[in-house]
Amino acid sequence: MKRILYFLVTIICSSLLTLLFVRAASSPNGLFTFFNPNASQTTTTSLPNQHVNAPKIPATLSFADEKVPLDDIEIRERLDNELIVNSYKHSATILMIKRANRFFPIIEKILAENNIPDDFKYLCMAESGLENVVSSAGASGYWQFMKSTAPIYGLVVNSEVDERYDIEKSTIAACKYLLSAKASSGSWTNAAAGYNMGINGINNQANKQGDSDYYNLFLNSETSRYIFRILALKVIYENQQKYGFYLDKDDLYGPYPIRETIAVDGYVDWVTFAQNNNTSYKMIRRMNPWIRDPKLYNKERRTYQVKIAK
Repeated sequence: MKRILYFLVTIICSSLLTLLFVRAASSPNGLFTFFNPNASQTTTTSLPNQHVNAPKIPATLSFADEKVPLDDIEIRERLDNELIVNSYKHSATILMIKRANRFFPIIEKILAENNIPDDFKYLCMAESGLENVVSSAGASGYWQFMKSTAPIYGLVVNSEVDERYDIEKSTIAACKYLLSAKASSGSWTNAAAGYNMGINGINNQANKQGDSDYYNLFLNSETSRYIFRILALKVIYENQQKYGFYLDKDDLYGPYPIRETIAVDGYVDWVTFAQNNNTSYKMIRRMNPWIRDPKLYNKERRTYQVKIAK
């Protein structure tokens, strides 16, 4: 008897499930439809409509007060491409906006002191995302200097110290490069492109092609995109809500609070140094990312400024 009842229950349950799936398949939206005893009709569960809009290209645009020829269809499409990529690469762009609140005031001050247009802060953003990163080619730091190039512009790079990771010193070094590149190429836009390709590369292409305007040059794919990535980041950062980024002030990263700065010019054990100054080795390294080893032998007896966190 129990076997017969079990068999009947199984048949009934199977039939009900079959009816349910048949009804779901015949639903006009292809979704499950359920009976609601408290409603006058059935209700259908569905996802809300989502709209993806193409980011708008600004009517006019300049880089370092040099006009971008947006009336050229090819130029508009290259900018459009970078606006789309950076508008919808949400996590990376949000993090750059957050970090900009910490680092742009430092970069802006140094650019102004060296007579470099303020727009070059977006070059730093494009290069590293305002992080101390290392590229596949070995370029390092906020401004992505190569190890061989950094000393030419005054940066110390060795196993104990790497000033490519110092925001102030690396920005000063970038200014030296950009001033030289501007003098050599004749425009700030070419100087910016030269930061990617090398200013000799830009000048050689200008001579070969008989045109010194970056926007008229046929270049490799990376350098062809480079200026437009900088422009896209500028447009998005300066018009954040227009491009879908709604960050509150509390969302932004503030500067690390500094209690004091201590000059060192000899041997230092950074763990002991941290203990003697009521901080941690971790915070010494975090506040001074140019420190690359637990000990500073400093045979050259250079003087370094060490930031101590509050």
